[in-house]
Amino acid sequence: MAICEVCGNDYALSFEVRTVDDSVHTFDSIECAAHKMAPICDNCGCKVLGHGLQAGGQFFCCAHCARAQGHAELADSA
Repeated sequence: MAICEVCGNDYALSFEVRTVDDSVHTFDSIECAAHKMAPICDNCGCKVLGHGLQAGGQFFCCAHCARAQGHAELADSA
């Protein structure tokens, strides 16, 4: 068993996520992993769980938020 670094639950089915910089994170659920690791939209503040958009070093959950921050060239992919 391993302890989730977000909620502290000691869970038999916990899992590790390894990042490109060789960091290792332990979670007990996808929810906790997303809470810790998902980027945050630089306009509305929601967690970006899909592909999202990037421009000028910023992350956005959708084209609407990107446009609100002056990135009119971005469009959502359906």
